[in-house]
Amino acid sequence: MAVKLSLLGGLSAEEFLARHWQREPLLVRGAVPDLGEPITPEELAGLACEEGVESRLIREKGGKTPWELRHGPFDEEDFTTLSETHWTLLVQEMNKHVPEFALLQERFSFLPNWRLDDVMVSFAPAFGTVGPHADNYDVFLIQGRGRRRWQINRRAPREDELIPGLPLRIMAHFEPEQEWILEPGDMLYLPPGVTHHGVALEDCITISVGFRAPTLTDMLSAFFAEYLAEQEPDQFFTDPGRPAARNPGEIDLQTRECIRALIRALPLDDEHIDRWFGRYITEVPPGHLLPAPEEEVTDGELLERLEEAGELWRSEYCRYAYVPGRESTLLYVGGEEYPLAPELAFAAPLLAGQRRFTLEELRQPLQNEGFVRLLTELYNDGSVYIPDEE
Repeated sequence: MAVKLSLLGGLSAEEFLARHWQREPLLVRGAVPDLGEPITPEELAGLACEEGVESRLIREKGGKTPWELRHGPFDEEDFTTLSETHWTLLVQEMNKHVPEFALLQERFSFLPNWRLDDVMVSFAPAFGTVGPHADNYDVFLIQGRGRRRWQINRRAPREDELIPGLPLRIMAHFEPEQEWILEPGDMLYLPPGVTHHGVALEDCITISVGFRAPTLTDMLSAFFAEYLAEQEPDQFFTDPGRPAARNPGEIDLQTRECIRALIRALPLDDEHIDRWFGRYITEVPPGHLLPAPEEEVTDGELLERLEEAGELWRSEYCRYAYVPGRESTLLYVGGEEYPLAPELAFAAPLLAGQRRFTLEELRQPLQNEGFVRLLTELYNDGSVYIPDEE
């Protein structure tokens, strides 16, 4: 029997995926009643002032232009001079900065890790909004403190319906089909292409858990770029023994068959594609780096540190995924492939399945020397960390 999830309003994961995922919005009252307040508006503003934290400030009114967009890092003065209304601060990748937001992602474990993008947190005073717009990804909007009115229209805006000359894709005139007021703990799921307009009714925090999907052109470009990088750059097409041309304008059958054979010889077998996708979908984005430890450790030193700390965390700076196999299971972490022998295959679903591990949870796996070696390698790469060392 399918398990009913309070997060999904009493729907099972299977029911949600069949009825709503990439199809229909879903409002769930009290979806996350135990959310608390992992971050205050003041703490969020402090993060937005730090180097390496991706943040934006959108001012519908009171800026140099309507819908002024500025990118962080900001100074404290940027916030003390803001008006009392009509602005929004947004900070991306909060799962990297606040452990509660990293763990929040585990409530959505009915969706695969490779689809997960990040957790964004926004703060807005009364009338704060980023305008009516549509996104190209799935998002779960969870209400923190305060209330926000959400209005939606299932139709994505056309280009001629957007306000011209803005760095934001905001509709000039928006006609809602439905609207709700979300209170703390409520959640609204929106599939891609649904135009939505959220307006704060008072000081308001909204948490967005986003799920990405790479474009087909990005995937194909990455696949063939990797293939081309493995080829000799000075290797040319050759056609010795070709017959004389009957007409110089004709691409003759022999040439066509030769080109077809070259294309068909590309590494398009299932195993090659699976292994490429595992590396591609978990790789660290350009411009980002794994925060490696100050010094590498041995297996024994890692075990000592684990005993002292009592827990181990997966890094939010990289993604984990795996592909099960008969001869070996392939674990992918931050774009790297780790082939695991059958006796170590258990490590893949364990490490890819959760973000925080207590020492007690690891007691039995740590009896396996291969598992300890794997953890040490991941630790030295920065893919796992011990929190009291941060």
